[in-house]
Amino acid sequence: MIPMRKIKAGRLIDGTGGMHTDIEILIDDGEIVEVAPDIQTDADVEVLDFSSYTVMPGLVDAHLHITSTGDPDLLKNLRQGVPYTTLVGAVQAKKTLQAGITAVRDAGAGFRTALDLKRAVGEGLHPGPRMMVSGQGLSITGGHGDPASGWPPEIEFRGRRTVDSPDEARKAAREELAAGADCIKLIATGGVMSMGTDHTTRGLTEEEMRAAIEEAENRKKRTLAHAQATKGIKNAIRAGIDSIEHGFWLDDEAVEMMVENDVYLVPTLAAVYHIIEAGTDEGVPPHAVEKAKIGRDAHISSFERALKAGVKIAMGTDAGTPFNRHGQNAFELELMVDAGMTPMQAVAASTSVGAELLDIQAGQIREGYLADMLVVDGDPLEDVTCLQDVESIKAVMVEGEVKVQRS
Repeated sequence: MIPMRKIKAGRLIDGTGGMHTDIEILIDDGEIVEVAPDIQTDADVEVLDFSSYTVMPGLVDAHLHITSTGDPDLLKNLRQGVPYTTLVGAVQAKKTLQAGITAVRDAGAGFRTALDLKRAVGEGLHPGPRMMVSGQGLSITGGHGDPASGWPPEIEFRGRRTVDSPDEARKAAREELAAGADCIKLIATGGVMSMGTDHTTRGLTEEEMRAAIEEAENRKKRTLAHAQATKGIKNAIRAGIDSIEHGFWLDDEAVEMMVENDVYLVPTLAAVYHIIEAGTDEGVPPHAVEKAKIGRDAHISSFERALKAGVKIAMGTDAGTPFNRHGQNAFELELMVDAGMTPMQAVAASTSVGAELLDIQAGQIREGYLADMLVVDGDPLEDVTCLQDVESIKAVMVEGEVKVQRS
């Protein structure tokens, strides 16, 4: 049992657009029970004095790959065995938590290892963030991530499974849910990293996605679509998807559809940035660099269009893609600000909006919410890059328990 605690905050960013000074937070059994300027408590209540710092909700990364290393040699990642994959995921889960990320959504991990890692973290066997896990994504034969799309014949891409009809999609979704998936990932278009696909092509059909989405909804689970090109994006929205991941080519109609259907955008700006920044000189495959360059300008324009229209945008990094390292997740906030968000909007995208998308009662510092919080030496509203310096993250709390503390 975690003791009742009172937190004194010099600055409080509540995650929903509010900023307060000289405020206190009372936590009982992992939950925030009061937020007020001067909370009266019994003498035996533990007091943590962070009056020199900023207190804010823990960050939420709504799209990453916990067992992918960020190595540009994707084939090296694909040849990992189960023990190595599991150890990589454990190490990176710890790095992620230490960097202030208190909740994540894993968008695909080999051998379903993320499911076991989630269990280990939940049981306290290993440090890591709260995890929502998508299991294996569903793709078409020859689509993004499918071995038939150009991988060497000995490679089995263990983070995807192939479906080629609505019935196959329905069965696969049922099997992933039965295995413990918290959400279902659908591949609606081609992708940047796949060797033999064009990222502007369609993946799963609208009918195939609808069948899988129906199964997820039946189990009260959410769905996400890897969707870069316009046709696949619209197919996913019409099928009933909850979030569009990447969203390179959003036209006005697609944005309007997202607003009308309450569909989130998880842009993952860092993935494209790092692929282009590193380039082939650092070992990124030429096909990936070329496709990233083709999509970059459209990606930023789509982000701007969605932001202006009021689409709900949640922070996601795609950490695990080339040079997109776990533990450096907060760089995504800088990119979102560069693309037009205010620092407050970027913080909200990385806290309350992300938590809402993951359907967890966190991401806000208010009564009734889980006490997942950061203590930061700096003011992210003045300089959002302060969240990238892990030494500035003085404490990380999950359900009121201090998981990371730095002097």
